[in-house]
Amino acid sequence: MKSFISRRAVIAAAVLSTFGLAVHAQAWPAKPIRLVVAGPAGGSADILARLVSEPMAKELGQPVVVDNKVGAGGAIAVQDIIQSPHDGYTLLVGVSSLVSEVPHIVKLKFDMAKELRPLAELGRGGLVLVANPTVPAANLKDLVAYAKKNPRLVYASYSPGSLSHVMGQQLAQAAGIELVHAGYKGSTTALTDVMGNHVPLMFDGVPTSLPLIKGGKIKALAVSTPARLPQLPDVPTFREAGYPQLEALAWMGLWSAPDVPAAVQQRVRAAALKALADPALRAKVQETGFDVGQPRTSDEMQKGLAVDYERIGGVLNAIGFKPE
Repeated sequence: MKSFISRRAVIAAAVLSTFGLAVHAQAWPAKPIRLVVAGPAGGSADILARLVSEPMAKELGQPVVVDNKVGAGGAIAVQDIIQSPHDGYTLLVGVSSLVSEVPHIVKLKFDMAKELRPLAELGRGGLVLVANPTVPAANLKDLVAYAKKNPRLVYASYSPGSLSHVMGQQLAQAAGIELVHAGYKGSTTALTDVMGNHVPLMFDGVPTSLPLIKGGKIKALAVSTPARLPQLPDVPTFREAGYPQLEALAWMGLWSAPDVPAAVQQRVRAAALKALADPALRAKVQETGFDVGQPRTSDEMQKGLAVDYERIGGVLNAIGFKPE
């Protein structure tokens, strides 16, 4: 009899728990949602965040407010997520390197992989190596030759610890040249210095560099994507230029704290995927230089991040890189 009562109690508790989650999901959101962007206004993360924020707001029935947080390879933005209530009202848009690369390069007081859960992949793309137009190099071969004659050539990244930073280290190691890293707080300020010839080179996300390339303010030497970009058909890939180890893709994700209620996570993910399914929004994403994200599950994204973390760690160990 006691066993029967115990089983009934367990079943009742499970039903109440499920009912509670359902009620919570229906009640959420009851106020505006803050979308913390790991990057500055006008950067790649910001571009995607603003594209999806409006359709997500319509779907969820509450404003989605973009809040840019820059610095420390995205760690400042992640700290905001950690310190805010884990109720789904504070979400993050940031690049996959937050988990796969930044922990190798920036000394952190917390574990990115344990503090973030990817909910949806918003977009994916590679980087482009750009230069000030006065740099005497029409292609990557010319640049390597120039760098050998001019050691300690400076290159900018949009943030220390990002793929933009790592790729410069990889190119230096692969080509046998010496490149000096200059880390910035976002693409906008870095690109301003490249255009002003204060820094000759930069590895940047395509969305932020593309308008400047088309306007002739900077020039593109190579892209890290597996194939040439339709937006830059005359720019070869790193693989074509003889550096297959610089082939790389990153994805921009929508993240939450891992202990946000599961039902809320699902609502956020569903709203993001619905936004990305709209043909007009997909066209806008592609115009920026991104490809639309793949509809992978959170578990699939986490497994991929773990693989990328190990791969990047191997690359950095091979070149003797030490955290900053």
